[in-house]
Amino acid sequence: MPNHQLPHIEKLYSNWPKLFLIATLLFLSQTTLSQEISEDFKEKVRSLMEEVPKSYQEIDRELRYSKRDTIQLNYFLKLARENNYFEGQSYVLNQLGRNYRYTSKLDKSIEAQLKALELSEKANSDEFRILSLNYLGVSYRRKDAIKTAIDYHQKALEIAEATEDKTIHVKRSINVALNSIGNLYQTLGQYDLAISQFKRALEFERELNNKLGLAINNQNIGDCHEQKEELEVALEYYRKSLAYNEDINNDYGRIICKNSIARIYTKQGMPNAALVIFEPLQEQALKIGDNFITSSVFINTGYAQTAIGRYGEARKNIRQGLKLAQESDMPALIIAAKRFLADLAEATGDYKEALKQQQEAESYENTIVNQRNLNYMNEMILRYDSEKKNNQIVSLAQDAELSKIRLRKNQTTILVAALTLGLIGTMLFIMYRKYHSDNEKKVLSLEQNMLRSQMNPHFLFNSLNSIKLYIINNDKKNAVHYLNKFSKLVRRILEGSSLKEISLGEELETAELYLNIENIRFSDEINFEVDIAEQIDAEQVKIPSLVLQPFLENAIWHGLSSKEGEKRIWINVYNYDKYHIGIDIIDNGVGRNASEKIKEKRVLKRKSVGIDITTERLANFSKDYQNDFEVAIADLTDDEGAARGTKITLKIPTI
Repeated sequence: MPNHQLPHIEKLYSNWPKLFLIATLLFLSQTTLSQEISEDFKEKVRSLMEEVPKSYQEIDRELRYSKRDTIQLNYFLKLARENNYFEGQSYVLNQLGRNYRYTSKLDKSIEAQLKALELSEKANSDEFRILSLNYLGVSYRRKDAIKTAIDYHQKALEIAEATEDKTIHVKRSINVALNSIGNLYQTLGQYDLAISQFKRALEFERELNNKLGLAINNQNIGDCHEQKEELEVALEYYRKSLAYNEDINNDYGRIICKNSIARIYTKQGMPNAALVIFEPLQEQALKIGDNFITSSVFINTGYAQTAIGRYGEARKNIRQGLKLAQESDMPALIIAAKRFLADLAEATGDYKEALKQQQEAESYENTIVNQRNLNYMNEMILRYDSEKKNNQIVSLAQDAELSKIRLRKNQTTILVAALTLGLIGTMLFIMYRKYHSDNEKKVLSLEQNMLRSQMNPHFLFNSLNSIKLYIINNDKKNAVHYLNKFSKLVRRILEGSSLKEISLGEELETAELYLNIENIRFSDEINFEVDIAEQIDAEQVKIPSLVLQPFLENAIWHGLSSKEGEKRIWINVYNYDKYHIGIDIIDNGVGRNASEKIKEKRVLKRKSVGIDITTERLANFSKDYQNDFEVAIADLTDDEGAARGTKITLKIPTI
């Protein structure tokens, strides 16, 4: 239509009554909606409204082929609301929530599933209550809210296992909960426990002949083996999962499996084979519309292209995947994309950009891990406090009332005293800071670096995960035992970070606490011995606070973690000479050469700075003494020259 005719048409529309125009639009919209809702579907809905079935299976029998059709689902939801059909509403809202999750609209997904849970309570239906709880757990897991996800899945599992009349849907819900808890173990880095959980779910899925469940659990087992760098085993499970997905014609599952298989090919040094799968997979992933899968496919494609020198295409694909991950707030994929961009920049010689991307990835990872640990620790502390206070609530209420009476009588006195003390304290603090400002800057920087090293987020994260396993497995005795040790260790670290020196006895106690916590992850396989020479009084000898932990950590993770058989650490304290004491830290690990080879094979590498910081602190400590310190590391070998461990010697001045 020529442009000059447009004003005439606009004038014609403007002369029509507004009410008539609105009515016309409403009529057209209703006509369109009615055309999109088939008569066959309307008949199914009428049947459901008449019969009002209460079980998931009866409703799903009629609506299973409409689960992805939001127009049909909303049509049914409208009628279910008009008829106060709570089970029907809960069913639809859960399916809508799942569709939102598939398209990475996680907040909308959770909103719909919370409404579905509320309706299941009104219907007093365990089936729909379990379904909503499991769906909420999956959505929160996508948001990396680990503790909340665990709570929802455990609640679902608790209700399902307590149900006397277990329908097929309830049995499948048990499998979903088991699988999801396995996913959470997987997220927490507990891969062996996750595999055990997935294999347990596999057995139940075989009993139910649920091929979708078999596909999902095989995929998850493969992912755990990939994380453990057991690539051939992972590939075998991915192929099993793909076969099940092909059997049930599941496009979504096919894309996930092919993405994983191609990623393994890249890691095995076959990027060309990987790209044969990746490149057509991009278009298929975009059609599915799930940003989680699509982002992963684009990032992995760029990873493979980097390996064969197609840098321009690699950069474009990784950035596209990063954009999708950022839009949907998916931390793991954001970190992976940043690391791959760093590898790409390094391959093209842009070392400044490589450093920037690597630092951003590490910063983002530390932020996520620290926040996750903080949230989890706060929840455990709040629960502990809540249980303790419940037993004292009556007494506390009475004491509180008495305290209010006393406070009213002494309000003026307390206020004046508090202000006076606060003013005096502030003045003293300002004077102290002014007097020590120059020296404190350097000491404070060193203390902060030391504390950051001691409060390693990975150590805290893994320690809490290990303790949490006792809680999940209802082993209250060990949970409380190790939680007490962990809290005592954290308190020691926090207190020690502000002290320049402590007694050798206190430092050895702190070292023992640290080794007890780390030993949980090694199933108490590490034997720890301390030998102090008789002429040394451990309470009189002073050393820098928290100086042994970095060396013990190094011995465990670089010496003993890869060793098979007996694992031992010795600490020997003796008079090195009349001016120094000597502390030997000896392990029977694989030795430094073998450790470096193992480290090179790992996909993700982290650099430990704890020993460098400790060396600086020893230097600062020695300034107050006439003699200097020394740190020496020696490889231990047997008569045939084979490695049999590492020995670290600290020479610390006493005069």
